[in-house]
Amino acid sequence: MKKRIISAAFAILLMVTSILPTNIAAQAEETVKQSGTTYYVSSVNGKEDGDGLTQKNAFKSLDKINEITLKPGDKVLLEKGSVFENQFLHIKGSGTEGNVIEISTYGNGERPQIHTNGKGQWYQDYGKQLDNPRHKYQGTVSTSVLLFDVEYIEIRGLEITNDGPDGSKAYNDLDVMNRTGVAGVAKDKGTLNHIVLQDLYVHDVIGNVYDKHMLNGGIYFIQEAATDIDATGIPKFDDLVIEDCHVENTNRWGIGASYTAYWEQFNAKAIDDEVAKAYGSTNVVIRNNYLKDIGGDAITTMYCYKPVIEYNVSDGAAKQINDTDYSKTGFGKVSAGIWPWKCKDAVFQYNECFDTLNGDRGNNDAQAWDADYGDGTIYQYNYSHGNTGGAVMFCLYDAYRNTFRYNISQNDEKGLICLPSNPDAHVYNNTFYVKEGVSLIRDNMNNGNMKFENNIVYYAGNTPKTENWYGANKSWDNNL
Repeated sequence: MKKRIISAAFAILLMVTSILPTNIAAQAEETVKQSGTTYYVSSVNGKEDGDGLTQKNAFKSLDKINEITLKPGDKVLLEKGSVFENQFLHIKGSGTEGNVIEISTYGNGERPQIHTNGKGQWYQDYGKQLDNPRHKYQGTVSTSVLLFDVEYIEIRGLEITNDGPDGSKAYNDLDVMNRTGVAGVAKDKGTLNHIVLQDLYVHDVIGNVYDKHMLNGGIYFIQEAATDIDATGIPKFDDLVIEDCHVENTNRWGIGASYTAYWEQFNAKAIDDEVAKAYGSTNVVIRNNYLKDIGGDAITTMYCYKPVIEYNVSDGAAKQINDTDYSKTGFGKVSAGIWPWKCKDAVFQYNECFDTLNGDRGNNDAQAWDADYGDGTIYQYNYSHGNTGGAVMFCLYDAYRNTFRYNISQNDEKGLICLPSNPDAHVYNNTFYVKEGVSLIRDNMNNGNMKFENNIVYYAGNTPKTENWYGANKSWDNNL
């Protein structure tokens, strides 16, 4: 009986195969086509004359990859234990939807290391002045991993540094060359889709402490002015994911995404949804990253539509925003932990920010959170502690529709809430543990508007403290 069943099944299989041989062959061909080419690179076992197509015949250096225009489905694998000194990856070529380019690792041991040391130089140019004409918008940049007008790329598992001296210049000269670990640039391809950075260790990227919007820091994405916007469309990013990365000792930024040359589209206090979707980056997720000893700001989303920033940790940001390191100019001498700039409906949740530095040494911000110029910022379920400039700032006239809820502030300093001329702030259901001698509202940032309700304020001082919290621009209800 069993033999008859097997024979019948085999006969059916032969019949189906004879009916559909062309389709099966076409599917097999398509599978091969989608697999792409895998390139192997090893500083340990690679060969100068290798073709890179097998592990035994791997490329010796990253220079070989920089010469190739990658195609959909291609993979670039760096052998673990490799050290690529004075090298960089400037990627050419894009993947497609469902057929991405992957840059990752193979083998056993430590992460492959790319030590760029100021090499990998190219000329960055926004193409126009930025929102403040004092911001530098063009110049030479050294970048370890550059993604310029490419898309559908996923990068994982690398270790990246870019430090070393800049000629005879002091570390804090105004014209020190800007450096980046990973940089993404949108310019002449319209919307760039699906870029994933995951499990990268980016550290010791020592750029210029003053240049906020050059590609300057650990991981940074920008949108330059298109050469012909009518032909290519508006340059921006969609589906940008930065997750599970460790960023340490970078200058100036930790993670930034994504400043745009079309900043004037966001000038209104109430940012139009359609404008934000057209000119701002969309589906931006920055998740589960650990940032330590950042020279300036830890994480900032800029000109994004509904970005989500969650489960990140900022430890010791604003390290160089002090009167010694930041001494050649007073312009731009402010940094906070994790915050947005000119975003629409940004959500910051489940983040921890602690020990943001130099609130007493020249950094006029130094808060954990900063609801800066933007529309609809929400901070929820976050934990801040030990930040030298307080817990949260609602910054100036275009900080609109702000919500701060379900957060904990513990032993933040200088004044927990900063209200410099902001039109609104709804602060509710938070818990504030206040150190002795610290104010709930910072004394020199207290003229903005706020609705404060259902909060717990626990004062840890032994001596009772009196503060004047009242005024026509503030309301208080049901607090303990």
